Amino acid sequence: SFWLKSIAILLYLISFNLILPEMNDFISKIGGADKKGYTIAFFTISALISRPFSGKLSDLIGRKKVAIIGFVIALFASLLYPICTNLYFFLAIRFLHGFSAGFSPTGATALITDSVPEEKRGVAMGIFGVFISLGIGTGQGISTLISDSFGVNSLFFISAILVLVSTFLMRFVTETLENLVPFKLELLNVKKNELVERNVFPVAIVMTLSAFCSGIIFVLSPEMSKIFGISNKGAFFVYYVLMTIVTRLIFGRISDKIGRPQTLLMGMILLSISMLTLASATSENQFTIGSIVFGLATGISSPSLFAWTADLSPPHRRGIGAGTMFIALEIGIMLGSFSVDFTFDGTIKTLFNALFIGVLTSATAVIYLSIFIVRKKARKLDISSTKK
Repeated sequence: SFWLKSIAILLYLISFNLILPEMNDFISKIGGADKKGYTIAFFTISALISRPFSGKLSDLIGRKKVAIIGFVIALFASLLYPICTNLYFFLAIRFLHGFSAGFSPTGATALITDSVPEEKRGVAMGIFGVFISLGIGTGQGISTLISDSFGVNSLFFISAILVLVSTFLMRFVTETLENLVPFKLELLNVKKNELVERNVFPVAIVMTLSAFCSGIIFVLSPEMSKIFGISNKGAFFVYYVLMTIVTRLIFGRISDKIGRPQTLLMGMILLSISMLTLASATSENQFTIGSIVFGLATGISSPSLFAWTADLSPPHRRGIGAGTMFIALEIGIMLGSFSVDFTFDGTIKTLFNALFIGVLTSATAVIYLSIFIVRKKARKLDISSTKK
């Protein structure tokens, strides 16, 4: 069941990332050359809106059903892109597509965390994260090749086929939630205490700050490829995925031993270095080094963020806890992608401005985690001295 879930998410992420490298050119052709940041922002806004609903429904009607709902939405969105001819229709499709990201990862993550022992959670999230990285890297890595060979519409049809297979596989996954509640419209009435899981706020803060960098990268990586004369627009994520696979497996295990915040601190330091390297890049070699370090940072941080979310979430609210983490992810990506429209004008001179904001946000995460670790140690000392 674990492997079926992971393969289903792998195919879903390939389908989503397959179309990303061509989105900037696609929106330019239909009159939105100055709205490139909107391709990610509109997607993340709808994903953000849907998270409280998907989190609650995941804890009531079942993790599996919530994941499948997301797959079905992605299927319809993929089939709409080929008939898109104007900017507003395109943004509407991106908005619809975002709902799939609001549902599928929430349900799938809750399914995984339910079925894994706490002491092996970091390892499991590391393995699960490898499938996530493969989905991102494979999709972005083969996108330009397929588009150049068969046309951009072929990407959308392949995307639809992949997510259809994901839906088929998920039907064979065992539901982990007991005492399922039948769906009723009243369940969509999300109460205040069902919006987010407060215990997960430390994860949410770090996730928002790190995802800001991802939002910048999602928009700018195809542009950087053009600037540095790299024909494959998904090249950044090819280098990224090669590095993140190994580090996810190693540091997922390490986070089980030394702690999630301590492992995340290492990841955020590397993320700051990667953003600074990319901001100052003037050649393909520097671009490659930046993408490799970015992959290392993600490979260290991602399993720890997922595992820390599960650690902090009460068992009966793991869906809401996962939703809270993904809300933070969407906020960070949305803010990062929007920031590009105000800082980047298509030239290498303004590339530094756009990427340096990511240096500042990742450095803020380093400071926050350092303070969190120091305060946690101080509380433990106070408790032990009180007992004595």
